[in-house]
Amino acid sequence: MPSILNVSADALDVLLRLVAASLVGMVLGLNRDFEGKPTGARTLALVSLGAALVAVSTVHYPGMGDHPDAMSRILQGIIQGVMAGVGFIGAGVIFRGREPEDVRNLTTAATVWVTAALGVACALAAWEVVWIGAALSLLVLLLGAGLERGVARLLGAAGKKFEDAPSTVPADVEGARSRHAPTT
Repeated sequence: MPSILNVSADALDVLLRLVAASLVGMVLGLNRDFEGKPTGARTLALVSLGAALVAVSTVHYPGMGDHPDAMSRILQGIIQGVMAGVGFIGAGVIFRGREPEDVRNLTTAATVWVTAALGVACALAAWEVVWIGAALSLLVLLLGAGLERGVARLLGAAGKKFEDAPSTVPADVEGARSRHAPTT
């Protein structure tokens, strides 16, 4: 038998957790790639993998399993540190224009943050949390913009957000806004 098949159960477990984290990040990143956003499949795969590496290294640290209180405190600190640190990466993709309402890439920044959380969940082998979180994240990314447009259409596109971003508002909503604009 080749030596590659002679791997410990722990090593296979770590491999599964890290591969899952990478794949979840990559899937979410594909959506950002398709939308032409600054972070895509590679970036989010690495964010998720990095978060998972930090957390899984703690879970598999020799002797930690014998001290559940210490493990709990260390995991809390690691999760807090990862999520705060990833917030800085997310902040790096946010662009603000000259007008206070002109803020772009908030969804991408939120996706970076969620991807890190999913990476931590993969590291902790919280598989139900991973699959439900990934599915909900994809649902929000794929259907969220359409839902926003539908609500805007239903409400007559009232609001500054839609006035300043005509490229994201369909023509029929633009017409609704002008028909329902307040008169002074």
